[in-house]
Amino acid sequence: MADAIRASGVTEIAYYRWRKELGGFKSDQTRLMKELETKSQQMRRAIAYFTLDKLILQEAAGGNL
Repeated sequence: MADAIRASGVTEIAYYRWRKELGGFKSDQTRLMKELETKSQQMRRAIAYFTLDKLILQEAAGGNL
């Protein structure tokens, strides 16, 4: 098993941590978790975009926003 884990490019520590975290999940729970992670990434990107937009507008307004 350890050889297969290493061959996939995953460390044994990461494998066992993932197995501990996700091992008890049913497939629908795993799917939901992945969907939530994707949505979280999208929200983080949106926050970064709007934060940058705000900074640009503040600079253009001379910091008066």
